[in-house]
Amino acid sequence: MPELTRSDGFPTGALHAFFAGIIKLSSMDVPHATAIFFDQGGSARHREIYPEYKANRDAMPDAMRMQIEPIRELCSLLGFFVKSQNGIEADDLLASAAELLFAKGSKISIVSADKDFAQLIRPGIRQLLPPLKSSLGWREIDTVGVRLKFGVLASQIPDFLALVGDNADNIRGIDGVGPKTAAKWIKDFGSVENIVKRASWLKPEKFQKIVAESSALLSRNLNLVRLKTDYDLGDISTSLPDFDGVIKFLEKMEMKRSVVSFKNFAKQQYQISL
Repeated sequence: MPELTRSDGFPTGALHAFFAGIIKLSSMDVPHATAIFFDQGGSARHREIYPEYKANRDAMPDAMRMQIEPIRELCSLLGFFVKSQNGIEADDLLASAAELLFAKGSKISIVSADKDFAQLIRPGIRQLLPPLKSSLGWREIDTVGVRLKFGVLASQIPDFLALVGDNADNIRGIDGVGPKTAAKWIKDFGSVENIVKRASWLKPEKFQKIVAESSALLSRNLNLVRLKTDYDLGDISTSLPDFDGVIKFLEKMEMKRSVVSFKNFAKQQYQISL
C-alpha cells in the first residue's frame, strides 16, 4: 500500500490494506468465525533455544507500529477472537487454536504466508497464502499442495525446514542442502533422526560426514521450527460485528472507501443496511 495518512498525519496505509484483505476473507466460506493472533514481546522459548532467532529482521517501521493497536481495535469491533500473550509467538498461539478447534470438529483455514504452518495441514485444515497480486485470490494449500510445493508430507515439514533452514527466521540449515536434496533424503529415510543415523548412506557422499557432525544443529532446528500446540487460550469466542462501531472507527480514520466497502459487506453478508 502507498504511505497513506489521515489529515492530521497519522499513518493509515496498513489499516487500509488489512481492512481490504479481511473484508474479502470474511466474504468467503460463510458462515465462519475468525481468530486473529499477534506477537507480543517476541518468543521466549525460541530465544532460550537460540538467542539469534529472528535477529536478522529489521525493526518494525514506526508508521506500522503506530497502526498495530488500531488494527487490534478494528478486529475487536469486527467481532473476532483477538489473542496475544507476552513472550509467546503468534504462530504457537495460532497452532494451539487450530489443534483445539480441529479436535472439536471445526474446519480450519490458516491465513498466512508462513511456511511453518504447512506442518499443521491435513484433511480439515488448509492454509491460504496471500494473493501474489491484489487482483488475484488467496492460494489454497492442502495436503496435496504441500507435497507439490515441498516434496514431503505435511507432518515432515519440520524435518524439511531443519535441513534447509529458514532465512526468514535466521535459522541456518546444513550448508549446500537445498529443497530437492532435503526432500529426497526425507523420502528415503523418513525423518531427520533417521537421516543422521544413516548418514553414511547419504548421497552425494560429501554430506555423509557433514550430516553426521550436524546432529546438534538439526536437533536445535527441529525445536525451533516445530510449532507448539498446547497453549491454553481460554474461551475462543466470537461475536457479530459492532456495525455502528466499525463505521465510526473507519470514519475516524478517514477511510471513506472502506466505509462504502463495509456497508456493502454488511448488506450482502448480514442483510443489514447501514
